[in-house]
Amino acid sequence: MASTETKDLSAAARKDGGTATGSDAATAGDIAGLEAGLDALESRVVDRQPWLRTAASKAFPPLVAIVIVLVVWQLAYHFELKPHYLLPSPVDVAHSLQQKWLEGTLLSFVWTSVSRGALGFIASVALGTVLGLVVARVKPVRAAIGPILSGLQSLPSVAWVPAAIIWFGLSDATIYAVVLLGAVPSIANGLVAGVDQISPLYLRAGRTIGATGLAGIRHVLLPAALPGYIAGLKQGWAFSWRSLMAAELIVNAPDLGTGLGQLLEQGREFQDMSWVLAAILLILIVGIGIELLIFAPIERRVLRSRGLLVKS
Repeated sequence: MASTETKDLSAAARKDGGTATGSDAATAGDIAGLEAGLDALESRVVDRQPWLRTAASKAFPPLVAIVIVLVVWQLAYHFELKPHYLLPSPVDVAHSLQQKWLEGTLLSFVWTSVSRGALGFIASVALGTVLGLVVARVKPVRAAIGPILSGLQSLPSVAWVPAAIIWFGLSDATIYAVVLLGAVPSIANGLVAGVDQISPLYLRAGRTIGATGLAGIRHVLLPAALPGYIAGLKQGWAFSWRSLMAAELIVNAPDLGTGLGQLLEQGREFQDMSWVLAAILLILIVGIGIELLIFAPIERRVLRSRGLLVKS
């Protein structure tokens, strides 16, 4: 530290039979000023802004982007780039949402899809975590199925729908099978990437203190791989949500209930573009909301705790 070095220099400057001359005093003063300057350079001063100003600064750019999109959309409607029955106005879409709300069905559509997505994602996390740990730590398994996991991650989720229908029929099992097949590879690959980025020093230190087996996984491996693991979870949720919408679009039966995907398909069947765009808007809002309310705060907290994200 600069303070230690300058204190030593200051002490040396004062050594002259226990008495300091005028030049020695000046030198000591210069060294003290240098010490204060170096300490100031090494110190990070963070001014904490009021939470209202911070929230406003974060909310303002997205609000501006939304306003721009709505203005462009309204201009496209006004100048009839497409006939009005093919491109309704934002007001028409809002009226469609209002109608569903007044009918008392809007929240049930959203809840059906969110509950399915949450249950499928939880199951995907359990399976993907175990699979990712096995692939990351067992070399023969990694050599055998590592490339298959990467290939499955790039496979469109909708490709699993016909096979799942043949296996399980028009049932909830079909929907959950598509969600699992879409999300598990992403979560497993994210965990593998996180484990690969762990310094070998951490693993050796864990073995030295006796953290082996399940204890090593719990206390050393998973915490060290947490940034990559969370990235995999975020991607897994995105795949889970997209897989769910693909399954709901195709798997449509009266006893399954109506989710957002089925709502979107009903709008297509009735050739109602306001209905279709309203369903797309709800799907987008739910996906973004889950990301902002759940995954983004967790990711910021983990990165900040490791010094990878500095408050400003």
